[in-house]
This record gives sequence, C-alpha cells and structure tokens, in this order.
Amino acid sequence: MQLLELAQKIGGKVVGNEQVEVTAVANLASAKSTDISFLSDKKMAQYLATTKAAAVIVKEQDVIEGSNTTFVIVADPYVAFARVAKIFDTTPPCAEGIAQSAVIHPTAILGANVSVGPNAVIEAGAQIGDGAQIGALSYVGKNAIIGQRTKLWSNVSIYHDCVVGNDCLFQSGAVIGSDGFGYANDKGKWVKIPQLGRVVIGNNVEIGAHTAIDRGAIDDTVIEDNVIIDNLVQVAHNDHIGYGTAIAGGTIIAGSVTLGKYCIVGGTSTFNGHIKICDGVQILGQVGRDITKPGKYTSYLPVVEHSEWTKILLRLLRINKMNDRLSKIEAKMAEDNKKETSIE
Repeated sequence: MQLLELAQKIGGKVVGNEQVEVTAVANLASAKSTDISFLSDKKMAQYLATTKAAAVIVKEQDVIEGSNTTFVIVADPYVAFARVAKIFDTTPPCAEGIAQSAVIHPTAILGANVSVGPNAVIEAGAQIGDGAQIGALSYVGKNAIIGQRTKLWSNVSIYHDCVVGNDCLFQSGAVIGSDGFGYANDKGKWVKIPQLGRVVIGNNVEIGAHTAIDRGAIDDTVIEDNVIIDNLVQVAHNDHIGYGTAIAGGTIIAGSVTLGKYCIVGGTSTFNGHIKICDGVQILGQVGRDITKPGKYTSYLPVVEHSEWTKILLRLLRINKMNDRLSKIEAKMAEDNKKETSIE
C-alpha cells in the first residue's frame, strides 16, 4: 500500500516520501526496506536512526530532522500500529462456507454469509448472526445465540442458552457456559446443584485459548462489552466483568466476583469469591477483599532463595507468640508508668 493512503487510514501525517510502498509491519531493529515500523517503547529509540524501514510511525517529538527516514506522525504510535497491523493481517477465516460434515439442527437459524467448519455442531434453536464463523469441531448448544461477525476458532464450546454479542473472537479450546462449581454437602455426600443461569457476553469481546467461563447458578455470569480475556483464565459462576476490562493469562476468579470497568488484571492473579472491585483498578497478585478505591494493587511476595524463605516462614509461624509477648511487655510498661506517676 502506498504510504500516503496508509497514513490517511490511520489519521497520520507523512514527513518524507509519501509515495513509498509498504507491504508489512516489522519492529525497528529487523525492518526491511518494504516494511513500516513504529516507535512506542523508548527502549527501541536507539534503532530509530539506523532502521531500514520504509517508514516509521512516531509521535511528533520523535521525528529526526534531516533524516532520510520517512515518518508518519500520530498521537499514539501503538494504537496506530494496531490499526496498520489489521490492514496487513493475513489470518485466514475460522471457516469458509458450510462444510458437508457440519451437523446443523433443522431448527437452528443461520444468518447471511455464515460459515461452519468441518464436524462443527449447531444444536436445536441456536441462532447464528450474519457473517459469523464457526470453526471446525466447535459446538453451539441448544438455544444459544451467536452475534454477527463473531468468530469461533476450532474446538470452541458454547453451551445451551448462552448469549454472545457481535464482533467477538474466541480462540481454540475456549469453553463458555460450563457448569459452575456448585454443590451441597449432605453428611459427607456431595449433591450437585444444577446451574440454571447463563453466560451473557457483550460485543467486541475476545476470549483466549482454553479459557473457561462458567454459567451462573441462578443468575447469569456476565461479560460486558469490549472485555479482553487471555488464555487459561477461569471465570466462575455469577461473576460480572465490567466494560473495557483486560485479564491476563492464568488468572482465576472465584464465584460471585464483580470486577469493575476498565480494570487491568495481571497474569496469574487470583480472586476470592463474593468480593467487589471498583472501576479503574490495576491488580497483580491475590485479592481477598473488596477494593473500593481506583489505583494499583499488588500482593506478590518477592522471590528469595529457598533457605531465606524457610527462615521467613519460621518467623511467620512464630508471629502469634511474638505478638503475645509484645502485648505483655506493653502492658507491663504501662503498669510501671502508672506506678511512677503515682509516686511522683
């Protein structure tokens, strides 16, 4: 694509050769003469003067005067890079056409230009929106609803009655609507509680590979619009994830957690059940209580050598005894102060 046309698509201003042709996106260090690159990380600035890229997307203050490099000036180079990458994206569709081996119930409703891959199953009463793509071996349960242009890669399971909005993306192995972990204990015997709720997912949501989102016990599990969830994340029954929240890989969210809007959750974080997190929280670590004030929260311990950790643990195990001794010392000091005051 000619650089001027590309710049217009991303709202950028060209400084240099507007007619240069670009064919791909690359980083500054490895870019070739037909690539477009970008500078969003100051650590990469060292390559700006020597890059072979045909053009570089930068903020205005990063333009090098007199350089032979062509620049595209934007407000946010990383966002511009994302838009350029979409333009040059070569990812194939999840499915093309309706495969002969696909199993589609006669009562299922398929919109216009729906694609269903080999051995995929669409159950009775399911509704698939216009332009949706259902990948090979994927499963859409009874009365489930899949929105327009939503894509399911291979081996995605959407259980019965679940609702998925428009323009969503599910990576392989994602499971939506599996039973929540609900049981009653009858004198040592576990009695399963049927999970009667659904999973309701909004628009423009992306779910990573092998992530599981459990259906609600009675009420629904809800994922609002514009949420992104990484691989290997567990979202338990009756959770509510707010608009624009991002959850990194390996995170475990126990049941009945409310996670606010625009939250960012670091990888391998864990949440105890029945807690509420307000909007605008950044979290890394274990969360065991409500968070009512926006900000950054961390609860990880630093990595230390095993011998040092053993010493710390032993001290930790003695902390109650140490507290008792300290309380006795404080009480004794208070008593002695009273005696001295009475003598005076």
